[in-house]
Amino acid sequence: MDYAAFLRNAERGQLPPIALLHGADPQLLDDALAVVARALFPDPSLAVFDRDAFDAREAEVEAVVNAALTLPVQAALRLVVVRRAQALAPKGTETLTRYLARPNPAAAVLLLADEPLGVSRDRRNPHWLLGVLPATAVVELLPRRGRALEEWLRQRALAEGLSVSEEAARLLVQWVGEDSAALLGEARKAALAGGSDNRAVGVTEVTAVVGEHRVSAIFELTRAIERHEVGLALKTLERLLATEDAVFVLAALTRDVRTAWMVRAWRERGQTVDQIARMLRRPPGAVEALVAAATTQTADVLAGKLVRCWRAEQRLKSGGEARAEMAALVAELCGAG
Repeated sequence: MDYAAFLRNAERGQLPPIALLHGADPQLLDDALAVVARALFPDPSLAVFDRDAFDAREAEVEAVVNAALTLPVQAALRLVVVRRAQALAPKGTETLTRYLARPNPAAAVLLLADEPLGVSRDRRNPHWLLGVLPATAVVELLPRRGRALEEWLRQRALAEGLSVSEEAARLLVQWVGEDSAALLGEARKAALAGGSDNRAVGVTEVTAVVGEHRVSAIFELTRAIERHEVGLALKTLERLLATEDAVFVLAALTRDVRTAWMVRAWRERGQTVDQIARMLRRPPGAVEALVAAATTQTADVLAGKLVRCWRAEQRLKSGGEARAEMAALVAELCGAG
């Protein structure tokens, strides 16, 4: 089942006995939970008696199943929510399989995993949950990028009464990155920049809130890395981290490397500068410089840089010290190639 179909069904109160949503987009997980909660509890007071919430880092499958077997008190269905479902231990396979054979028709179990559970660069084998649950109960949150992410931001903001222009959405994605929660938060702040009653977000509002200084500093950092100026790069990084979250800086660096890798691949396939400019939605003059920089590096070098960024992301998510991890990454990128 895709995400949009799940939401449509949830809005009508049509929920499977158990559903697993997985993907690295906490905002989409929160939105799905909000839709389910509104459908099941039109009166929020009903949730006090008929909603159970677990963190899989501290709960076992048996506790989740026991909650799901409990009959609702006032609502039509009992809602059982499990955050960070990827942490559920595989020893619960048998318990969950038995429950799936005879689920409680008066309960809906929502498993929310804030990382992809299929095979990926971080996971060699699919998570055990994917082998137990039927495909119709699994919703994979596919990453949105580029125009798709911009359109999602505009539609999601519209649901809150905010009108975000195409140009404003494009700037937000360029300046803030691909974190949907961060994008939505910046759109809300941009609306307030136009006044407490303002509901329109344009380029002026985005610039006032996000500011061009972020773009300038990121550009300085990427230029220093491109020129292998490790001292300047580390100084620029330190200045950035004084006001910006390490995840934002890492996302910007990863996006820069990924774009260079794609540009080189497109050129090798015979794409012209104008064609690449249209795909990236950037001016041909800027793309010409990007093509020139990308083609001075081999595909192996760019792939290696991308792997370094992914590893840094994994270390940050595993609790690594942000400044030290980012400094090590920048030094590695400066030395690569």
